[in-house]
Amino acid sequence: MGEAVSTDTYTPRQRTEYRRALAHDLEIFDRHLQHAEFEDAGTVGLELELNLVDEDMDPVTCNREVLAHLDDEYQPELGAYNVELNNPPVDLTGQGLRDLEHSVLGRLDRVRDAAAETGAKVAMIGTLPTLTTEFLESPGWMTPENRFRGLNNAIMSSRGEMVRIDLTGREHYGHDFADIAPESTCTSVQLHLQVPPNRFADAWNASQAIAGVQVALGANSPLFCGRKVWPESRIPVFRQAIDTRTPELEAQGVRPRVWFGERWITSVFDLFEENVRYFSPLLPEGRQASGTPMMQGDTPAVHYLNLHNGTVWRWNRPIYAPGSPRAHLRVENRLLPAGPTVADTIADAAFYYGMVNHLTEENRPVWSRLTFPQAEENFMNAARNGLTARMHWPTLGTVDVAHLVREHLIPEARAGLERLGADRDVIDHYLGIIEGRARTRQNGAHWQVRTLDALSPRSAGPDTPERAAAIREMLRLYLEHQATEEPVHTWKVGR
Repeated sequence: MGEAVSTDTYTPRQRTEYRRALAHDLEIFDRHLQHAEFEDAGTVGLELELNLVDEDMDPVTCNREVLAHLDDEYQPELGAYNVELNNPPVDLTGQGLRDLEHSVLGRLDRVRDAAAETGAKVAMIGTLPTLTTEFLESPGWMTPENRFRGLNNAIMSSRGEMVRIDLTGREHYGHDFADIAPESTCTSVQLHLQVPPNRFADAWNASQAIAGVQVALGANSPLFCGRKVWPESRIPVFRQAIDTRTPELEAQGVRPRVWFGERWITSVFDLFEENVRYFSPLLPEGRQASGTPMMQGDTPAVHYLNLHNGTVWRWNRPIYAPGSPRAHLRVENRLLPAGPTVADTIADAAFYYGMVNHLTEENRPVWSRLTFPQAEENFMNAARNGLTARMHWPTLGTVDVAHLVREHLIPEARAGLERLGADRDVIDHYLGIIEGRARTRQNGAHWQVRTLDALSPRSAGPDTPERAAAIREMLRLYLEHQATEEPVHTWKVGR
């Protein structure tokens, strides 16, 4: 979203000049895409967002103090109680997935050590269950940086009214916020896959096709401000928290900034062109003010296009990364929550990379037989129902997601990983975790809700001291299990 943002407000002149420069950048990107050579290493990587809590399991706003003990592989997030770790790219051949797990574990341990220096603990979870409405409305929830203040100011100015969060699952939550604080609750893992331009469309389409299955398997955000809502409530919260549309604009068909999309694509250019066509710039930061060069090595930096791309939150985002001697393209898969363990995270990654590789090699790809609205419906059903969701799938009709995964998709993911050169024992290990999750129907979300139910009396409704105490105890147990690195489908429910 732009690390070097010089201000938190912009003038009409700056916005006008940015719009012109953005259109010019799109033309430069188009020419570069047609004529230049791009990296084709096929490497993968990930980013992991984390929460900081105190001894009572409440969020603690100390990310700058924690980051002072770490290097530039670690970054602040919107919430002052969040940090992000970035793992460098790895190759999936051989023991690559195990290497990725060990690398992430090492970096996570460094964050834990840094947090301990400030008296905090680290929680790797989709939505921190001890967050409250009062905390999100309190001063100091936001990391005090221009890029975050500027984003908040731009969204609230575009929207022109309060942010409404409205969720109904087993319980209902509804509240109007004066800023975008609810967005900070959405902590995720982002999987990156480097692909050349001629294969990008297939990789993105495959990612969209399996998005619903990924969410069903990985759901880990069932609680929002003490209410039991959707298994993956990050999906609606994120969309609502940074929606720049009034109800009238939504009724007119204006696209949301958090967007699944509306069609299969034929080129990565389709996505960048849609971004420019459909979305007004939120952070019209000039290239010189940000300190971005026009060229990075022999490749155009396209500052305006990349900054704008960072403020359109697609669940599968295209990434153009300039470099020397060649630029590269990545699919950034952004839809999974953080946690429950690093082992679970790498299993999710193995499933994703294997499935994308397999689906892009099919003679008749799944996206030629699955409509785009069906893919989006799968995605929303998964967020709403987790591992009890039903999915549309070619040749199978409407099918239980756990059955779909165990009987059909795991063999396909296995074939994809084999073609990528992963060792058999590695494939068996990580896809075994996926199979166990589908078989037991226990992901992070289901464990959290079942454990909370076991810990709290039936009379302990939302906003009661008994519910708050049970949530804290549930999170303590969650962190104890998380520290063992045993995958979530093996966790005992309750104490």
